[in-house]
Amino acid sequence: MSNKLLDLSPKLSLVTERDLELSEFTAVAVPVTPGEKPQLVKSRFLTALNNFTKLDLNIELANWPEFTAKAGEIIEVPLSAANLTRIYLVGIGEANNEDLRKSAASLGRKVKSSDSQLLCALSEDKNLITTIAVALILSNYQFSLKSEQKVKKPSFTIYGEFEKEVERADVLATAVWQARDLIHTPSNIKNPEWLAKQASALVSSAKNSGLSITVKSGRAIKDFGGLVAVGNSSPKPGPRLVEVTYAPKGSAHWPHVVLVGKGITFDTGGVSLKRPYDAMIGMKSDMAGAAAVLTATVALAKTKPKVRVTTLLMAAENALSGTSQRPSDVIKHYGGTTVEVINTDAEGRLVLADGLAYADLNLDPDYVLDVATLTGAATLGLGRQYAAMYTRNTTLAKKLNEIGDRVGEKVWHMPLVDDYSVALASDVADFNHTADKFNFSAGSVTAALFLEEFAGDRAWVHLDIAGTGRSEVDAGENIKGGTGFAVRLLIEWLDTF
Repeated sequence: MSNKLLDLSPKLSLVTERDLELSEFTAVAVPVTPGEKPQLVKSRFLTALNNFTKLDLNIELANWPEFTAKAGEIIEVPLSAANLTRIYLVGIGEANNEDLRKSAASLGRKVKSSDSQLLCALSEDKNLITTIAVALILSNYQFSLKSEQKVKKPSFTIYGEFEKEVERADVLATAVWQARDLIHTPSNIKNPEWLAKQASALVSSAKNSGLSITVKSGRAIKDFGGLVAVGNSSPKPGPRLVEVTYAPKGSAHWPHVVLVGKGITFDTGGVSLKRPYDAMIGMKSDMAGAAAVLTATVALAKTKPKVRVTTLLMAAENALSGTSQRPSDVIKHYGGTTVEVINTDAEGRLVLADGLAYADLNLDPDYVLDVATLTGAATLGLGRQYAAMYTRNTTLAKKLNEIGDRVGEKVWHMPLVDDYSVALASDVADFNHTADKFNFSAGSVTAALFLEEFAGDRAWVHLDIAGTGRSEVDAGENIKGGTGFAVRLLIEWLDTF
């Protein structure tokens, strides 16, 4: 499959006051706050716009008394001024980060699948420009494998002296777009080998000597009992352990972060087959955690933080075949811990456990963070607006929470309830992996407690993105399907080192 990012993503650029030529654009977007007249950015821009359009926006606004200027509300003013055919008056609500994200996403959707050349002047606050630009791009995400495609895509130009902010937005939006492309690829194309090849291509295209990749399969992963047990059910090619490293010259003494991503390229549930069958339809996105950690790591070639990163993609297909693992099987994970398999549809924690144990025993990380579409229980508890975050490190939890709120990828610090650990006991192994005993009804919590057993004494964070990793509606920054959740959160966090 070709790289859809190159085919379908809108162009993002910048124009400053001295270079402004309104005749180059087909549409202009200006902000309006509730109860006020259009708050046009910079006096020269206001003068130029009014002179060019011969339209007094302050007067014309009175023609739409129902316009409340809440975040995302838009009025389209048609024009006949050379190339410029419309002005969008965009409600920005309280003009904070969250409202401007909504407004920009609404504006981006307004021109989606068109050839509009949009000049956007929604804010003059440097702290908000990246949010606006990212929302414009992501709200235009599309994925298609149609044999005949007539692709129309807008271009977005941000007005103002915001070069660094627009460059940052391009990095973030590109990484999320790449993750979404990986997630949306159907599973008759996408298997563990394919995912490994995509990772190699992304690392190669970054053209950064600090990025490297190794791919292990076959006998090289025989000690990764969870990965092999899950991936053994699929036809060849089998499971893969993909290790991507960001370690620029001179980074030996920098903090070391290990990211672990669940990479189940399709999940039937195995012998514990998912029911009803339509529960499987979205399971091509069960590798969203791996996609997030991969593209976030590749983005470091551009952001260049002072941190070493090792990223592990635990890639397998949980199929149903004569070689599938069975309920009651006992597997030996990397490092020797034995686990009794109770439900083969709880496969994500099995592959993650290997990755966490490998990180603890071999990589000596300062921080370990795993990302996975892990449990339906997380969605039941938090819906689709917050990812469930588990960690004993309250300082780190607070930092991730603050970053998540800022970039639009919200996390909620959940408790690791030690009293529930008794549910992990097994009569025949060190642990059972589903913690079904005692009916604690806390599936996301007990899954996290299971994973914690493999993280050693490291500063560890588990992000359960089962709800946030997939959108059930086509709205805002997301289409229905994979969201690329955690990409921005990880990039921004790693940039704090």
